Amino acid sequence: MDDSPDGYPAQTATFPGRCDSLIGICEFVTRVAEDAGLSARAVYAVQTAVDEACANIIEHAYGGEGRGDIECACHINNDGLTVILRDHGRPFDPASVPEPDLRASLEDRREGGLGLYFIRQLMDEVRFEFSPEAGNVLTMVKHKEKTP
Repeated sequence: MDDSPDGYPAQTATFPGRCDSLIGICEFVTRVAEDAGLSARAVYAVQTAVDEACANIIEHAYGGEGRGDIECACHINNDGLTVILRDHGRPFDPASVPEPDLRASLEDRREGGLGLYFIRQLMDEVRFEFSPEAGNVLTMVKHKEKTP
């Protein structure tokens, strides 16, 4: 992947789509998020969002472990960090995931949708794209916290 517009080199890694890769992915994004100068709170948000997204890729895009890779590219810029996850599993349309009813009791809630909800709450920007050539591309942005 190319360098970011701010001149920082992109850091990329490819991981097997397996649950035991989640630790390595977390270590990778943690290191880059810390290098980007994110606060401990923002680093935790990135860790949690990336972990949830990668678990969803393994379960939903690939339909199980060991059926494809997860490409992770991290771009540091002056405002924070952009994480791009790419897989070549089943196409994902976020519009197909209904918003969770957070007011419903646990017994009455529909299964699914909370992970995507949490990712959107944790990150400042979330975009999904799909093309047959590029596969599923999830772009997540976390901005540095503004100092008063």
